[in-house]
Amino acid sequence: MKTSTFMWRLIRYEPVRYSLNALMWTLIALAPVVPGLLTKEFFDLLDGRATLSIGVWGLIALLVGAALARVALIFVGFITDVQYRFRMGMLLRRNMLEHILKEPGARAIPVSPGEAISHFRDDVDQTEEAVSWSVDVIGMLVFAAVSAYILLRIDVQVTLLVFLPLVVVVTAAQLATSRLQRYRAASREATARVTGAISEMFGNVQAIQVAGAEERVVARFRDLSDRRRQTMLKDRLMTEALDSVFSNTVHIGTGLILLLAAYKMRAGTFTIGDFALFVYYLNFVTQFITNVGRFLTFFKQMEVALRRLTALLQGAPAQVLTLFRPLYLGKRETPPTSGGDEGAIGRGGYSQSADQGRDAAAKGQNGHGGDNAATDPGRATHPNMTTRPGTASDRMAAGASESSRAPVNDPDSAIGSGASGDPRLAADPRVVSAAWLMRLTATGLTYRYPETGRGITDVSLELERGSFTVITGMVGAGKTTLVRAILGLLRLDAGEIWWNGAPVEDPGSFFMPPRSAYASQVPRLYSDTLYNNILLGETGEDGRLERAVHTAVLERDVGRLERGLETMIGPRGVKLSGGQAQRTAAARMLARQAELYVFDDVSSALD
Repeated sequence: MKTSTFMWRLIRYEPVRYSLNALMWTLIALAPVVPGLLTKEFFDLLDGRATLSIGVWGLIALLVGAALARVALIFVGFITDVQYRFRMGMLLRRNMLEHILKEPGARAIPVSPGEAISHFRDDVDQTEEAVSWSVDVIGMLVFAAVSAYILLRIDVQVTLLVFLPLVVVVTAAQLATSRLQRYRAASREATARVTGAISEMFGNVQAIQVAGAEERVVARFRDLSDRRRQTMLKDRLMTEALDSVFSNTVHIGTGLILLLAAYKMRAGTFTIGDFALFVYYLNFVTQFITNVGRFLTFFKQMEVALRRLTALLQGAPAQVLTLFRPLYLGKRETPPTSGGDEGAIGRGGYSQSADQGRDAAAKGQNGHGGDNAATDPGRATHPNMTTRPGTASDRMAAGASESSRAPVNDPDSAIGSGASGDPRLAADPRVVSAAWLMRLTATGLTYRYPETGRGITDVSLELERGSFTVITGMVGAGKTTLVRAILGLLRLDAGEIWWNGAPVEDPGSFFMPPRSAYASQVPRLYSDTLYNNILLGETGEDGRLERAVHTAVLERDVGRLERGLETMIGPRGVKLSGGQAQRTAAARMLARQAELYVFDDVSSALD
């Protein structure tokens, strides 16, 4: 996508706000026109050539009124600009986050979390800056046109000299484009590496200490910081050099204008009022020329930001960044209902595909449409797990659950001929998803990591209900890769997966509770209570929590904690030992009461 197209799509998201913002800053840019004419009239009055008969005090009153009006315009302009910029940045961040959450979980982002934060923060801010400055340029262009018309009526030669620096500024900006973009890209990459290193260090404190690698890690971080300083210095120096060229070009032009004006005044063709008007407008024309150069700089840097943001999408089109989505920043804001850029918006403003719709179904223990907390808020009585009826997610779950409660006596018949003999239900994926797992078949599964080309090739297997299957192999053989590929945590290069004889089109959205539950090789725990880490929003009143804790052999550990299940376990579960964290992850998996349980080396941290 071209940078100009990217900017235009952002403008189209909030055309009314952008137009209002452009109008306000155009009025702000035009505001100096009136004081300039009043200043000319003031000096012409002293020279006896005034065209108005309001006197000195009348002119002073008008000047004060014009100044106060400009202050009011600037105040309103900042309000409109901040609101527009915030919405624009939030749209980009929302779309990026939505895309990442839809990606396979094992490769949701192509960089470290710290580097991803740099994309979300710095690159979005750069985009905001460029689009926001386009409003200033519009206002300045209107001011330049009006002031040029006024000045040309007074003296053509001096007016042309006023706007001559603009040609130099635009030429300098174009000549510096490639180097400016190269330095900006290098500085952004260096910042991302430093941010990623900070994230890695704080996330692996124990590993660093056990390995005695503190000095090496600090030395590596210092090296990354030094490289960032060098690249940032080049980027900043290039930007400041361009600003210096812009401002000094204007100053040289100002000197030439003053010399020419003095010559014309001696010849009697230029009045004191004309000179005062030129000098007054010259300051604002200077700002206009400098701001045009600054906008061109921001626009070139925005191109770098767009490339980095697109890279985070991992092959998805750049249009994903600017899909029209509701932000719910105002009480009356509603999601767009038309097609086009708005995309498919489900109830409550969530992007809802067919797979997502059926995954929102509220099912019971075996996926038969029993009640849960989403459709029966009264059951969520735990103080930290209360749900709010009527939220967007509740409405989606409740709506989908109505279709998921079709009676399924024989799972195979539900797939083949449909429940109750209705052929329409046989083609309904929500009925298939409600069936018990009788047979899971995978054929020709292939996935290779783009960086190394290693992975799994042409793997096939079949799991029957009630069976226990173990995948064995040497370290690096691809056991974890196979498990992730089956669950949709990695996007398959080839192969098919079948659930009870029905093809699974999107494993990532299909293999979710209550269909499957997964305990990864490395437990992912959160800074919350042990209770919330196990249930993750589910209700434990049906005894599932007690059964999960017992089966995961976690009862004795819970009894030793000062507040039992209500104990805060800290960031990433640092308050728990490695074995306790592993068993907590196992309890979380068992609490899902799924049809298929998948655990990856669940005993790695156990005695």
